[in-house]
Amino acid sequence: MAAAPRPVVAAFDFDGTITRGDTLLPFLARAFGRTRVAATFAALSPLALRVALGGATVDDFKVRTIERLFAGVPAPPLRALGRAYAATLPARTRPDALTRIRWHRAQGHALVIVSASLDLYLAPVARDLGFDHLLCTRLSTRGEGDDERFDGFLAGEDCAGPGKARALLALLGERAGFELHAYGDAAGDRALLALADHAHFRAFR
Repeated sequence: MAAAPRPVVAAFDFDGTITRGDTLLPFLARAFGRTRVAATFAALSPLALRVALGGATVDDFKVRTIERLFAGVPAPPLRALGRAYAATLPARTRPDALTRIRWHRAQGHALVIVSASLDLYLAPVARDLGFDHLLCTRLSTRGEGDDERFDGFLAGEDCAGPGKARALLALLGERAGFELHAYGDAAGDRALLALADHAHFRAFR
């Protein structure tokens, strides 16, 4: 008896793959103002130098930036800002990416966003685009309701680089159990693309 076909999963990076360019820095500028973001970058200039010299990664810099900007900030207003920001992102969505997402959905494939960007705005985007799952960088908080505040840390692993592959496997289980299309545009997507049966680098074939 023939083996049952494996379920098919389509995993998409977000920034630069579904969208044109980065979405995180514009969100930080909206949330905290360009002056404060620039001052934070300046304070982290020694780490930026290490990144330039290969002693640290861009994602290390991102995590330290989040720590400085978000620690102690009330969560409800930033969640509302994230939803408002998400509503602006369709204008930056690549038409060829949308076409491919719709094709996978029409085939009955499971759709997953796998992104190093933040859940504050990716959650509504993933819902509006019809994705089944969202794997992304999530922020840790303390308190509840109106007293909820970000603590400057991540809730779980940064969903970047090899963390993307680990997050996808944690969601889906054994690699042999599914057929995978993966879409990415940058070095940070290499581990995700390496998992795929069908790796699509800056292309939607």
